[in-house]
This record gives sequence, C-alpha cells and structure tokens, in this order.
Amino acid sequence: MWRLPGARAALRGVRAAVERHSRAEATTETVAGAMERAVVRCVPSEPKLSLSFVLADGSHKNMQRDQSEPLGRALSRIATNALKGHAKAAAAKKSRKNRPNVACAGPGPEPAAACEPVVKLYYREEAVAEDVLNVDAWQDGAVLQIGDVKYKVERNPPAFTELQLPCYIMAGFPVCPKLSLEFGDPAGSLFRWYKEAKPGSAEPDGGGPSSLSRLPSPSWTETGVDERVYTPSIADIGLRLKLHCTPGNGQRFGPSRELESVCLVEAGPGTCTFDHRHLYTKKVTDDALIRTVSYNILADTYAQTEFSRTVLYPYCAPYALELDYRQNLIQKELTGYNADLICLQEVDRNVFTDSLVPALEAFGLEGVFRIKQQEGLATFYRKSKFILLSQHDISFHEALESDPLHKELLEKVVLYPSAQERVFQRSSVLQVSVLQSTKDSSKKICVANTHLYWHPKGGYIRLIQMAVALTHIRHVSCDLYPGIPVIFCGDFNSTPSTGMYHFVINGNIPEDHEDWASNGEEERCNMSLTHFLKLKSACGEPAYTNYVGGFHGCLDYIFIDLNALEVEQVIPLPSHEEVTTHQALPSVSHPSDHIALVCDLKWK
Repeated sequence: MWRLPGARAALRGVRAAVERHSRAEATTETVAGAMERAVVRCVPSEPKLSLSFVLADGSHKNMQRDQSEPLGRALSRIATNALKGHAKAAAAKKSRKNRPNVACAGPGPEPAAACEPVVKLYYREEAVAEDVLNVDAWQDGAVLQIGDVKYKVERNPPAFTELQLPCYIMAGFPVCPKLSLEFGDPAGSLFRWYKEAKPGSAEPDGGGPSSLSRLPSPSWTETGVDERVYTPSIADIGLRLKLHCTPGNGQRFGPSRELESVCLVEAGPGTCTFDHRHLYTKKVTDDALIRTVSYNILADTYAQTEFSRTVLYPYCAPYALELDYRQNLIQKELTGYNADLICLQEVDRNVFTDSLVPALEAFGLEGVFRIKQQEGLATFYRKSKFILLSQHDISFHEALESDPLHKELLEKVVLYPSAQERVFQRSSVLQVSVLQSTKDSSKKICVANTHLYWHPKGGYIRLIQMAVALTHIRHVSCDLYPGIPVIFCGDFNSTPSTGMYHFVINGNIPEDHEDWASNGEEERCNMSLTHFLKLKSACGEPAYTNYVGGFHGCLDYIFIDLNALEVEQVIPLPSHEEVTTHQALPSVSHPSDHIALVCDLKWK
C-alpha cells in the first residue's frame, strides 16, 4: 500500500490520534468524565442485534436481542445483568476479605442487598421511550446509562471479523495478514508492526478479550512499518512479530486489536529464481499496458503425496514441498511482478482464500476462483485498472454435452464412443472473466484461463477441450461483447509441436493429424476442426516452462488477440543455471514445477 508523502504524513497524524484513543480505551482506570463504549451490531438481513459493553465490575457482556423487541425489555435485561454482576463482585470481595480470618469467632456483618440499577437510553439528551423497537432505539451516538456509568453507543463501527497471521514466516518474504472487515475496509484501517526486543523476552498478554486491545508491552519494539504488509529483515530472525491494527472506513475507527505470531521468523532460502526477474517489474505499468502473468503454482494436493516425494520430485528437500514454505515463495514471487492480470492453475481452495487473496489484495488485486475437483483456477486483476463485468466459466464435458454452441462438435465426437467416454470423464474447466477498464469504459477485455488434461497420451482430448474453449471464448468476445480482445492463459500440457498448439495458432487441425490417435488406434477420432480467433503466443516458444527430473518442455502459454493487442516486452525467464541450481523444479528456491510467464501487453 503506497501513498504520496503528504498523504502518509496526514495518515500518521490520524494514526497517532487513534493510538492515543486506544491507550485511553485500554487503561483499566477510566479518566473521570470519559465515556465507556457500547458497541451495537444491527444489520437488516438478521433478526437480532448484538450489544457489547463492559460493566463496572469489569465483566464483558455480549447480548443478542430481537430487533423487533421493545427497548424496555432490553433495558430490563441489562439491569438484571448489572445486578448479577454487582452481586458476584460483592461475593468475591467478601470471600477475599474473610479468607485470612477463617479462625474468627463469628461472621462479619452481611452487606446490604444491592438494588437493581437504573438503566436508561438517551438520544440527543432525551430519554428514548421504552416502547420504541430495538432496531430504531439503538442509534449511533446514543448514550446508555447503567447506574452511574455512561456508555457511548457505537452502531455498526468498523470491526475485524477475521484476523490471522501466517503460521510460517521467513526473513525477506512479505507477511500478509488474512483479514476480513465488517463496516470497514483495509484501506481505511491502521496497521503497526512490532517485533520482540530479544528472543523469548515477551510476556504473554494474559489472554481474554481485553488483551486484544492492550498496547505492546516493553518487551516489544516498533519496526517503523505502519503498512498492512511487513517484510521481516535478517535482523528479525528468531523473533516473534506483533500486529496492532485498528479497523476503519475512512470516516471512523472501531476497536483496535493485537495479534502475535505463533512462530519465530525463520531464515529465508537466499536468492530465488524470480529475484532477477523482479528487476524488470519494480513498478506497476502505466494505463496503456497490461502486465499479464500465467502460472501453474503446483497444488498442495499433488505436492504432498508419497508419489511426489519419492518419484516426481525426489531431488526436492521435503520441507520445500510443504505448503507453508511454498506459500511464502509464491506470495513474494507474485507480488513482486506488480501485475495487472494474474491467471493461476492448480490452486487449492484454501490457498486461494487463506494465502493468495490476503497477499494480492494487499497489493491492489482482486480475484475470482473456479474449482475443478481438488483444485482449480484463479484469476486476479488490478482494481485500479479494471472492474469485473461478468463471469462465464464452464466445465468442458458439461458444455459439450448440453450447450447448443457445441452441437456440431458433439455430433463429431459421438461417432467415436471410446473417445467420447474418455472426454466426458475429464473434469477440466475453463474460467472466463470479462473486465472493463476503470479509465475508459469502452475498453473491455475477455480473460480466459484453463488447465487442460495432463496425460502424455491425451492429445486428442486436449484438442477437443480446446475446440470447446475457443468456441466458448468466441461466443463471449463476439456475441455477448462484440469485438472485445482476448487474453487466453493457461497450462495447456502441450508443446509447440503438438496438434493443440497448431490448432490455436493456425486456426485449423486436419482430420489426419497424428494427435487424433494419441492413445492408440482404439481411441482414434479423426475430425477436422476450425476456429476464427486470431491468436499468437505472447511469450513465444520458450525451451521449457516445466522442468522436472524426468521431463522438460514448454507447456504454458499466454495467447493474445492479434487484432487488438501487441507485446511490449517479455520478462526473461530464469536462466538454465538458476533453474538447475538444485537439479530441477520445485526446489528450495522455486515453489512450483512450472515457471511463470510474464509479459507486458499493449492495446493497439
């Protein structure tokens, strides 16, 4: 999150004011005349509202009341709770007082019975009538009085509904907290990072809800970073981190919270395969360019198998296949590209929600996800450049079976029952998103993302899947949004010598192409196919985009519309020496068995 120097100074002023407020809020002895806080959450879609406050005895009360209930009933319940709290406090006080005097001749005088406190709600200095419904009574700025204590009512203040730090943190890699807000947004919230003064010196905060808003103890020191993302330095190795954050929405702030890392900062792997590539992508491109990334990030569901450890990637250190480790590398690599579009394959659902969304959102991108079976596809776009107009995702076999768009192709496929059965068994999907420029509403773009069937003998299946994909993409880019350009990314599991690549680039595939018999004569399915999109590979035909122990070749492409887009630059791939430093991929310095394709595209 970057800001202009003047804006940063202004925000620091606001930040200082909020922290002063937090100190007052966290102090156990309230300054005379200062008002406590009563937080009300009330949304139209829910039948109940919640009310949270701290009684004079220090106990926290969280109440759920019907929105349609008269205020008088809620106030009566508050009075009952306050009386119970007073009685418990008195009993505890008596117990402490009598404990040293167990040998005394008789009991001391009984304390006078407490009276139920007066409980009133005021709005604009007038008492709110008890027959007013809760939904209307609890207004922002109202004052709740319980006995001698007054509470300022805050209705729907910004609040964190989820706040979480990664469970594995490495020096030199960005720490992106996972957070969700209600009535607020990250851009309007405040963040401040702390680290331990020395290893093991931090004392626990004591737990309980109040510990969430306490100030850092003397064993924590400020890092000087007041942004959402913090990148630990080598000096932080062996230390824990703490995040102090205040939810906001640009107009007001909610209750602050603190979160400590459960792990120590670990040492990083040193130089990674993508570090040199980041030298070409230090800044976000201007509005005329679209920096595009396509990357198969290797699903955890495939990396964490005995077959992967012993057969596919036996050369890779076991810890480097662990998801927590790889996520650090993936986050750093992707955020360092400063991309406008990112199309990812082999994305686990939990990786999308818990890792990619928090990291990329912090750097200005928003994403959509399409599940396949165990994993799926993700497309992210820069919010300052694009808005999402519509999504047109399909499953290949479902579209082929039921969508009239593919009637002609289906008629050809059913002539070959064995091939038809194999095609219908595949779960591959196509993700299609239509984006519109935030600067020029006339500029729209169709972004497609896929991962075709993987098997080396599945060439004819990939041809049929690609025929479905291209027909569907043409429908979206020509019929639904006439004339919009296409960017088609993915892991196509096809080298430049295959029929699939020939079909995409040349617009046709003859019925006698050898790939129609890729799995033997029994499944041969000769057919002639054509398509009318003019596409080229933006990054050319690299020697390889996949490099494992038993294979290396070019399987990934960014296909672009020749009529509307041109290539400004292709970010160089890692050198062969970098790729093979640890024999093959993945490795301690590269999180996937594929290599990301990155290029800058320009509107014609």
